[in-house]
Amino acid sequence: MSEIAAARRAAAEMARRLGFSETRAGRLAIVVTEAATNIVKHAREGEILMRPVDVNGQCGVEVLAIDTGPGMANLDLLMADGTSTAGTYGVGLGAIQRQSDSFDIYSAPGKGTVVMMMVWALDGAAPQTGWEVGGVCLPIAGEDECGDNWGVSYHQSGICVVVADGLGHGPEAAVASTAAVGASLDFDRGPPGARTTDAHAALRSTRGAALAVVDIDSYVGKLVFCGVGNIAGSIAGGSTRRHLLSHNGIVGSNLRKVQEFEQPWDSASVLILASDGINTRWELSAYPGLVFRHASVIAAILYRDFSRGRDDSTVVVVREHALP
Repeated sequence: MSEIAAARRAAAEMARRLGFSETRAGRLAIVVTEAATNIVKHAREGEILMRPVDVNGQCGVEVLAIDTGPGMANLDLLMADGTSTAGTYGVGLGAIQRQSDSFDIYSAPGKGTVVMMMVWALDGAAPQTGWEVGGVCLPIAGEDECGDNWGVSYHQSGICVVVADGLGHGPEAAVASTAAVGASLDFDRGPPGARTTDAHAALRSTRGAALAVVDIDSYVGKLVFCGVGNIAGSIAGGSTRRHLLSHNGIVGSNLRKVQEFEQPWDSASVLILASDGINTRWELSAYPGLVFRHASVIAAILYRDFSRGRDDSTVVVVREHALP
């Protein structure tokens, strides 16, 4: 069970770096250990992904347990402690949910399972923004540093979302994508088109990047998009999928055209952005009920089933979340 121990050690190290209390670090360790154990026992192959999350100065760790195992048909039954059948998760899901501050799961027979768990560093109410944000951002095999990057920022009536893909792979691509996100994420510096132009200037000394900049204003029901290069964007909701148009070019090198496009936005809309490491031939309708799951679960499913495996892979999903 060396994989389980490695996941637990990684969780402990992340908790230490983020200043978790001993109790909170213990909860994170339980969550990761149970999730990894379920994958090893029942799915045989899978991944545990962890990312630090900072919301309004409060930090936590999001854990995604992703597998391509047999899946489960009756989640409500299997969430009950002590319930298990051959080839399913069963025992452990209840414990994971109790130890998590946030929890969501998607599973279906033959379609594997994704479990999302969130543990915050401090006791008390979790920070609230009114938005669900999920993201998977991983380097190509053989690289330690991802050439993609992404970020979000919040403003009074909405959210800004940025995804960047530095040319190539590795550290130099990471320098470009990090600079692109840093130059284009601040809502106060103007609309997406102006911030894309700012990023172009900031990336002159780098190898350049593809860039997608999105502002969503939930108060007026509007999304504004500006894209350059190979970041695929779409808005899913109901039975429709609206694609967002990017222009050819390289931010920082060959910026041919900067143009903003507007789309309507409502509480049922789901924004999905992906770098070209993700195949775009997906349809959420192929996964019954997935559109209603947490944004991180949606991102994990798309990464699992549509990663090309020959490039850095990034999927970012954003949707509104009603405040309690």
